[in-house]
Amino acid sequence: MSEDIANLRKFVAPEIVFGAGARKTVANFARSFGARKILLVSDPGVQAAGWVAEVAQDLQMAGFEYEIFTAVSPNPRAEEVMQGAAIYTAQGCNLIVAVGGGSPMDCAKGIGIVATHKRHILEFQGVDTIEVAIPPLIFIPTTAGTSADVSQFAIINDQQERMKISIVSKAVVPDVSLIDPETTVTMDPFLTACTGVDALVHAIEAFVSTGSGPLTDMHALDAIKLVNDNLVALVQDPTDLKLREQVMLGSMKAGLAFSNAILGAVHAMSHSLGGFLDLPHGMCNAMLLEHVIGFNFKSAEDKFRVVAETMRIDTRGMTNQMVHKQLQERVIQLKLDVGLVDGLASRGVNLSDIPHLSSKAIQDPCILTNPRKSSKRDVEVVYEEAL
Repeated sequence: MSEDIANLRKFVAPEIVFGAGARKTVANFARSFGARKILLVSDPGVQAAGWVAEVAQDLQMAGFEYEIFTAVSPNPRAEEVMQGAAIYTAQGCNLIVAVGGGSPMDCAKGIGIVATHKRHILEFQGVDTIEVAIPPLIFIPTTAGTSADVSQFAIINDQQERMKISIVSKAVVPDVSLIDPETTVTMDPFLTACTGVDALVHAIEAFVSTGSGPLTDMHALDAIKLVNDNLVALVQDPTDLKLREQVMLGSMKAGLAFSNAILGAVHAMSHSLGGFLDLPHGMCNAMLLEHVIGFNFKSAEDKFRVVAETMRIDTRGMTNQMVHKQLQERVIQLKLDVGLVDGLASRGVNLSDIPHLSSKAIQDPCILTNPRKSSKRDVEVVYEEAL
């Protein structure tokens, strides 16, 4: 392959409707996909917040039959995917609508894969393992951070192995994403903080990824700016719809960036950690971010300088070492300002767990695009620093 061709980058994205009220167009899109019966995937928290009932009513008023599946854990489990796929098939569904955060959306992707392939979801770990087109997916995110509604990732928890698997394929990019900031008003401040920091990590990792390019960089930098400028104020005033819109836009842009540039060591280590202890994904990212920046900085100094400038750090006259220190301090301060102060030890990680966590992290697809090549020992050292 010539160098010119090797440097080309493709960019995949769903059809996106963004803005207050976007969720109300769900029936129009269901009709355009020829829906007969719809599997509506969500989780108990989103159902309790009222969003499932609202979407179901909109579908019912448009004349659609639907089945509701809400048996989804905060980190969606393989057995839940299999259960949802069995219901999808038994009910004769031909379209999936997911309403919720990353967990229902990832579960919905898994259900689509299993429903068409008739194989266990854990068989699809890795990149481009999906051979058959999956059912149409219409996603309505109710959190601002995971970006499962625009990405080619599905993250599923393997309870037996206590690990998360990553499925990466453009086949799981949703057909339509209805991104409506009004749905995020039911998030509590802690979830707002976790998902907002998740979006920031997506954007930073995508920008410094070895798979980045001009199309992903512009989205990544926009996302860093939007989250940096608005997240703290939003956690302090969760009812401000303008702030919600800005952070939701940041989440969307971060998703478009990382879906195409892939990620790095924060996510590889976070997937291992979240699978091992069943912790919130955004919290795992938050506990690791400044430590991975420290590990990676020398391998992408120019790019990290741009990240620092985008986070409102005046780098004029600074050496790279000074930028490095200021950026880590800025990340730590942002986390403190939104109430994310825990280290790994306070969440139950012991020194003796680190070799196991590292062996899983080093096998995660996200590690492949980390700007600095990482050995198992490298990953162990970063985990140790994050204790």
